[in-house]
Amino acid sequence: MPVLQKLKSAYKLWFNYYTTLPKTHRYTLGGRIDYLFIETIEATSTASFLKPHEKLPYVRIAIRKLDTIKILLLILWETKSLDNKKYIALSEKISEVGRMLGGWHGQLVKQNSPKKYMGEK
Repeated sequence: MPVLQKLKSAYKLWFNYYTTLPKTHRYTLGGRIDYLFIETIEATSTASFLKPHEKLPYVRIAIRKLDTIKILLLILWETKSLDNKKYIALSEKISEVGRMLGGWHGQLVKQNSPKKYMGEK
């Protein structure tokens, strides 16, 4: 599944950066980001194996957790615990995953919406 591959790639990049964070953030924000990444991978993986009508809640969870990762990474960058180059590289990967999850969410909403009858507006 392409979104899972991109997410895995983003996590591997994050993990390289995580080990170099200053100790003041490695065990606080860094640990939380790491945990959220794992939960996002778990929710995405779970959604990929479910029936179409069961996927939506898991995709929403993955989107919410990815948004939280973005905010926490921004804090790391603003506090200079993550340099510009690393922040940009990670943000690009996470944004791509976010677009993919958003597209998947839209597709699921469309598939799961009640069908309109001919002539209804």
